[in-house]
Amino acid sequence: MNRLNKFIALFILFLTAGYSGNAQSISAQDLEKFRKMEDSLVITADSMFQALIPDTRVIYSERFAKQLVRTLKIPNSYSYQFDTLQKVINIIYSDDKTFRIFNWGVEPTKLTKRYYGAIQLQQSQLKLIGLNDFSEQVDKGLEDSVFSGGKWFGALYYRIMSHNVNGRKVYTLFGLNSGGLLSNRKVLDPMYFDGKGVTFGMPIFGVSSKNFPKQRINRFVLEYKKEVSASMNWDAEKEIIVFDKLTSVTNDPSRKYTYVPSGHYDGFAWSNDMWNYQNNLVNAKILQDGEAPDE
Repeated sequence: MNRLNKFIALFILFLTAGYSGNAQSISAQDLEKFRKMEDSLVITADSMFQALIPDTRVIYSERFAKQLVRTLKIPNSYSYQFDTLQKVINIIYSDDKTFRIFNWGVEPTKLTKRYYGAIQLQQSQLKLIGLNDFSEQVDKGLEDSVFSGGKWFGALYYRIMSHNVNGRKVYTLFGLNSGGLLSNRKVLDPMYFDGKGVTFGMPIFGVSSKNFPKQRINRFVLEYKKEVSASMNWDAEKEIIVFDKLTSVTNDPSRKYTYVPSGHYDGFAWSNDMWNYQNNLVNAKILQDGEAPDE
């Protein structure tokens, strides 16, 4: 087991540990602890992202993760907003505010990128779920895969939406994975909680699998050429997910790294417990990653 995998296993072990905390408010003493810990996290994060020797960035990421765990063990940590830290890493809340995800990516080499994530649930006894980036082990079949046991297709998330599906709360996570050599991938990744933790992947899309035509895909993947940008976000006015319709610049549909936006848009609308595909949307409003829709 290499250093990185050992760290990931240790990180998950740390994150699954819990403690009891009943009060909802943060004491003045603990608030001061949070501020000092947050300052330390920001300093470590700077080295994690900017260290001149790329190999050391993983080491700083290990240090950052351990600091984060220690910080979140302070009572009532879910109530602390990390206003400064969230300018450095992604801290995103589910739309029902029942959990938040701490999320970042590190480039250990010029050609690789590793994603990190931890889910903190809002409950009196703190529970953290560590996520192990499994993207390097999954190439083909990503749309059909289901991940559990801490495994996860690493990405940076910029939106989370919730729906009830057959009595179960399912969250659709909007994410970006830019770790590919020739292409980037945006994903709509369903996630739900179960007795063992979290599971990623669920057939809630009205799209048939290419590998298993009688089945629906478990996640939607938009893969495109590295040098271009492709949009995928929520249009609150029309209540629809809107994304670029892609086309191959070499007329070779099998090579996703040749795909670029065509100037047209498709989308998904929610009904009957699933995302239903919408072709050729007209006058769609495209939002950039992280841009909030008009209220």
